[in-house]
Amino acid sequence: MPTPDEASTSTAPQMSFRELGLIDPLLEALEKMKFKAPTEIQSQVLPHALQGRDIIGVAETGSGKTAAFALPILQKLWEEPKGLFAVVLAPTRELAYQISQQFDSLGAAMGVRCLVLIGGVDKMPQAVALAKRPHIIVATPGRLNDHLQSTKGFSLRSLKFLVMDEADRLLDMDFGPEIDQILKVIPQERTTYLFSATMTTKVAKLQRASLSNPVRVEVSSKYQTVSTLLQYYLFVPLIHKDVHLIYLANELASNSIILFTRTVHDAQRLSIMLRTLGFPAVPLHGQLSQSQRLGALNKFKTGGRKILVATDVASRGLDLPSVDVVINFDVPTHSKDYIHRVGRTARAGRAGKSITIVTQYDVELLQRIEKVIEKKLDLWPVSKEEVMLLKQRVDEAGRMAINELKEQTKGEGKKRRRDEGRSRDDKDRDDDVVEAGVPEVKKSKSRR
Repeated sequence: MPTPDEASTSTAPQMSFRELGLIDPLLEALEKMKFKAPTEIQSQVLPHALQGRDIIGVAETGSGKTAAFALPILQKLWEEPKGLFAVVLAPTRELAYQISQQFDSLGAAMGVRCLVLIGGVDKMPQAVALAKRPHIIVATPGRLNDHLQSTKGFSLRSLKFLVMDEADRLLDMDFGPEIDQILKVIPQERTTYLFSATMTTKVAKLQRASLSNPVRVEVSSKYQTVSTLLQYYLFVPLIHKDVHLIYLANELASNSIILFTRTVHDAQRLSIMLRTLGFPAVPLHGQLSQSQRLGALNKFKTGGRKILVATDVASRGLDLPSVDVVINFDVPTHSKDYIHRVGRTARAGRAGKSITIVTQYDVELLQRIEKVIEKKLDLWPVSKEEVMLLKQRVDEAGRMAINELKEQTKGEGKKRRRDEGRSRDDKDRDDDVVEAGVPEVKKSKSRR
């Protein structure tokens, strides 16, 4: 296999979407979506993609890479309209929905039909929709594989484009065997795009197996955070973590906030505690049903809830443009997870803040993050007297949250255990459970 060509990174004057060679229906859609000029990844990918080349795109989250692969696919579809034209593989259900929405918006003037295939929803309506041969399928690998094996009359023998988005994440979540299976049943003669925030050895291996003489486009060669992001840390004793969080929520009450936790249990607990104390919070994690997850996202996007309490299921890919502040309740164990989390704010040139709560046990993790991003975090100023005034109420709300969780667990334990064994593609749901180190098969006494 030839080595990938390097895309030119010369500092030539930036071209417009029209100068890059896009057709009028796409230019019209871009104008409606208020995309004024191509981002760096779009400027570098589009010329090669419109020539029909395979692409490896290494770009950070929030760089505009979805449009970078959607635009050339839609342009080719305009020239050769046909069903089952392209498949996009995504690691999580939320990201699959978001990619689909971008295809719908960009292809609005072309009448593009897009179908999302994910776990957690009934297969039968999906099979009916597949029979109508949509132009674009956006899928998580497990559910797509399921349909390829069991849905009568469905095949991808005439597929023209395959996209693997967040490829490093797909492989981190052990979707490798499903992807191998999909690669076996699609045509060798196709165009393939592989996008990844990081170029790991697993991703390089997948690239060799699936791409033909690709052009490599790399926008950021090292982990970094954007210059418009102000990054802070708050050093607190472990036993006073909750009360400092409430102090922050109080101080930042007028802002939209994503609060990241390491575990599903903490996401639920803190969400209940915040609501008990009068803060409009909603949880987002992998143990919610699909409709609950979409409901939570919509409430947050529309401003119905100001605080989204999320596990790492929300740290990558999701485009929530109005996030003012990211709070890390737990310091991420991997520096790249820190970058993806704080990347939810300060997007597309906007300003934003991130605050990481650091206990006496997290100092080394913080130092590691600072080394990777080559930046020292500033200390967030705190009034200890004001914090301690909140302590009694916060402790009480914490006890109420624990009791409510126990009640919920009693009522839902049996149903959840029954549901968990059903789907073969639950990995698209449980990436946050995997992050937290929770085993996939849970015993009743370990469920919290």
